[in-house]
Amino acid sequence: MTRHIDFEGIDNFRDFGGYATACGRGVKTGRLFRSANHHRATDADLQRLRELGVKVILDLRNPQERVREPSRRWDRFEGTVLENNILSEHGDWVAALPAADLTPRWFYEDGLVQYARLPFEPRHVDLFSRYFRTLAAGDGAVVVHCAAGKDRTGLICALTHHIAGVHPDDTLQDYLLTNDESRMARKLDLIGPWFQQVIGRTPSDEALRVAVSVHPAYLDRAMTVIQEAHGSVDAYLEDVLGVDQALRQRIHERVLG
Repeated sequence: MTRHIDFEGIDNFRDFGGYATACGRGVKTGRLFRSANHHRATDADLQRLRELGVKVILDLRNPQERVREPSRRWDRFEGTVLENNILSEHGDWVAALPAADLTPRWFYEDGLVQYARLPFEPRHVDLFSRYFRTLAAGDGAVVVHCAAGKDRTGLICALTHHIAGVHPDDTLQDYLLTNDESRMARKLDLIGPWFQQVIGRTPSDEALRVAVSVHPAYLDRAMTVIQEAHGSVDAYLEDVLGVDQALRQRIHERVLG
């Protein structure tokens, strides 16, 4: 299947369903979508979201990001938007950029630090927990997104795959689709001017490529810290996010064929 879905103003939009699962039922297609933010969505994009049957939008961005790039919704949108105003003790990522050297190494190491924090940040714990409860209870399609649709989004999609019983190799393959080379030029064209506008300077092309990409070590770091803290991903899901066996079963009924 073709996972990437082309939009005019929404980057990295794709279906993360359609994978085989351990139980043999497989994840449904057309129910689970992921993307970058919807700030630049055109009217045609909004109409397409409506036609896809989107009923739930999980916005993983912090309050500053949502103010900086507010999302667009279609007329008479009546779906559920999951977001919160819980502030991180680490502050807005953009605030660290002016003092950073913005080398490829800086972006890569910053990514590793971010992934070690993601599973335990109070704002993410709140959003992840609400997402899974909503996923279990609702109907229609879901779109999960953050700013670029790669890191915070990548982790919650990987956790969704884990609950569904998707093989880790398929989860990693799906995660790495963010690096699709045919879409890389568009990402670089967008991110360079964004840096110039926000902090008044533009990193090198090599650094920008690292900034817009994901790496296997990132997802591995998140899963490793989860397992170190809780013994297993399943224990983290239950102890931290409240995904017990009953909730897991309802999620299965929602997303599996």
